[in-house]
Amino acid sequence: METAVSDRTPREIARIIKTAVSPRPIAWVSTVGGDGADNLAPFSSYNYVSSREPVVLFNSPNEANGGLKDTPRNALDTGEFAVNVVTEPLLDRMDHSAESLPPEDSEFDSVGVTRADCRRIDPPRVAEAAVTMECTLYDSLEVHDRLMVLGEVEYVHVDDDVLTDGQIDQRKLPTVGRLGGPYYTVSDITEFERQF
Repeated sequence: METAVSDRTPREIARIIKTAVSPRPIAWVSTVGGDGADNLAPFSSYNYVSSREPVVLFNSPNEANGGLKDTPRNALDTGEFAVNVVTEPLLDRMDHSAESLPPEDSEFDSVGVTRADCRRIDPPRVAEAAVTMECTLYDSLEVHDRLMVLGEVEYVHVDDDVLTDGQIDQRKLPTVGRLGGPYYTVSDITEFERQF
């Protein structure tokens, strides 16, 4: 198949892009709304921008394309959010947290995950997450139909169970990725190691 983007529907192009760019890591983002309600939602359009001075980002539909979801609105309004890393034991609860709830209801309660205090920001983190990054708003940027939210990582929580000699050991961190369509994948280490 060869095709110009303009010859396909937006849905067809989105499916091609979301399937080709995979597996996509998932940011399970926790925020607090202006009314004090906790919010927790997964975003599979997520990555890091800078690592030595760490900045991460997630994308969501913008106001002109369906309206802002609670998570990006809360991040913009309060300037704070936490990114909880999704591992295989959390897959089902993470998936269920994508269900639309009224803003005053918390996904922490509806999916049965435990709140834990963050050190530098007000939103809670997922206690069961092996890694959480506490972020303050670095910037936001609209790109076509998406709002990109960038967060400066201020503090990191790492479960001792995923460490080897003080470093995160990927062999102990079965991260979940999003694939095209309705599919997920769990990281599995191959014997091939980076040479360069």
